[in-house]
Amino acid sequence: MRFKFSLMAAAVLMVGVVPAQAETLHARWEEYKAGRAMRHLSADGQKAMVDVLQARDLLSQGKSDAAIPLLYDAQKRFAAAGTDNRHFIAAENQLQPAPSHPAGANHKPVAGSVTWVPVGGELVVTDTLAPEKKAAAQTVNQQLKAGQTQQAQESLAVVGQDTDFIIALAPLEASQGALNRAKVFTEGRLNSQAVDALNELVDGIVFVSDDFIEQQAAQSATTAPTAAKPATPTPAAAPAATH
Repeated sequence: MRFKFSLMAAAVLMVGVVPAQAETLHARWEEYKAGRAMRHLSADGQKAMVDVLQARDLLSQGKSDAAIPLLYDAQKRFAAAGTDNRHFIAAENQLQPAPSHPAGANHKPVAGSVTWVPVGGELVVTDTLAPEKKAAAQTVNQQLKAGQTQQAQESLAVVGQDTDFIIALAPLEASQGALNRAKVFTEGRLNSQAVDALNELVDGIVFVSDDFIEQQAAQSATTAPTAAKPATPTPAAAPAATH
């Protein structure tokens, strides 16, 4: 997502506004932009990925018992993320991956139309950002990785304009399958195989622009079936007059 502030809109807003009020309006505008960036993320999807990454680290250290509760929680979170209003169905070749974050060498495309869940977000940090904004962007990414959406939203307001926000999408069914295998391997103390299964889940993620997600949301709203109106009862015919 490219944050751009309209100079004309700014001029209209600032007419007759004292400096203190102008600062307040600017702060509210930054908060609006930050909120727009974050509203497409699934809270359960984010938490599921936090669980997955933590479990993978623990399994790499041979800590199977500590990883098991995280894997169970990730399963519940993925199931919940598949029912909220942020998921959508599409074929992978329709996703338009973000050029700044192409799929990795181990990525295996999923076939057919599947359910995609937004499981994370990331700001693209460029060399053109001022040092303080670059530091704030890095803080946002760390907070998003930890599932701290509210804190990330506050930090994002500091970054301001001209920043690309990309969203991580996980194929729901394939991710759940990899997670189930990881849980079985972990319970069998086959840590290496469990890590491989979680790596497969992570490798399946595709990054797209926030604008693409915005388009998907708009299309879903346009194509959503409208509730059928109840049929209007036909008035009964008047009885024939008797003489």
